[in-house]
Amino acid sequence: MNQKGEICIGMAGAGRATELHINALRRYTGVPVCLKHIIARRREQVEEAKARYGFQEASLRFEDLLEDDEIDVIDICTPPYAHEDMIICSMRAGKHVICEKPLCGYFGKMGDREPIGLHVSKKVMYEEVLRQLDVLKKEIGATDRKFMYAENFVYAPAVNKAAEIIRKKGSRILFAKGEESLKGSSSPVAGEWSKTGGGTFIRTGAHPLAAILWLKQVEAEAQGREIKVQSVFADMAQITPGLTEYEHRHIAARPNDVEDFGMAIITFSDGSKASVTATDTLLGGSKNILELYCNDAVINCNITMSNLMSTYFLDENRLEDVYISEMLPSKTGWNYPFLEDEIIRGYTDEMRDFMEAIYFDREPKSGFMLAYDTARLTYAAYQSAELGVAVKC
Repeated sequence: MNQKGEICIGMAGAGRATELHINALRRYTGVPVCLKHIIARRREQVEEAKARYGFQEASLRFEDLLEDDEIDVIDICTPPYAHEDMIICSMRAGKHVICEKPLCGYFGKMGDREPIGLHVSKKVMYEEVLRQLDVLKKEIGATDRKFMYAENFVYAPAVNKAAEIIRKKGSRILFAKGEESLKGSSSPVAGEWSKTGGGTFIRTGAHPLAAILWLKQVEAEAQGREIKVQSVFADMAQITPGLTEYEHRHIAARPNDVEDFGMAIITFSDGSKASVTATDTLLGGSKNILELYCNDAVINCNITMSNLMSTYFLDENRLEDVYISEMLPSKTGWNYPFLEDEIIRGYTDEMRDFMEAIYFDREPKSGFMLAYDTARLTYAAYQSAELGVAVKC
């Protein structure tokens, strides 16, 4: 911490995840923080982010964060292929780490036939990811630094209320259904496996998958027993390439060697089931839901799109700076605005938990093992889809 007793933050990346994290931090002042240094790949991008968020310093070198003795925590909001190296370097430099999803992935190796998503066996990818996970586990276990997995679903108010109910009632989750779907990503590299480590399932399906894994652990603790994932059976596909250009005009997905549809069925050791769906074929905004069918309750979490408010516009006059919802191409007609987006989707409580974990020296709610299991099961799902059989976990 600096002389003022503030937690000093070093930020790696200047994109959408950075925006969400900083906006969430601004809503919480319980722990004093200092936005010390931000780095990104492009000078104009990082200078704009420095001015926008109020960082003291900006540069293009990740090493600048490692070499700054005043920085306590490095928040990794970079493309996924950079995560593993940045985590290891940060931990070795004595920094706490916040890392966006996914924890790690397969992004290609020397000699791989390109595009790798079409030509590299998912079994090979799965085995390499397991190796990466073991390396990260050892590196993180060798330090006293905190690792915080930026999985906002775990902090969403609706999911937290579901966890409270499960703890109090001792409910058994018999079937869980989670989905995150939208019209595709605005990122120009979202269709490339070498940049993202997969398609919509790792990019968006990781959220409901992690939430379900976390809630099953909440159930296990309430029941005083152990519940593990037994197997994963999945299907992945490219749907949008079959559209004509005219038919494709409203959908942003442009998959090259990644999926734009993914679904996995998870079997747990207690016999319960879960399904996780992720698609890049949904118009009208971003859909984030979690449904729990319990032995004594039904719990539906409509994270977005919720009906707290509805709007109807005939035109978009003077609405240029009014945020309605994510991935919405037009504000006309009927819409359900995202209200207090950083709160409803969990980012505010996420960053609060992380800052308090550092400040008060306690473990975060979303830590390494949740990140580990989410990455492991994502690639087990990719292998299952390729083989057409369930993969034991």
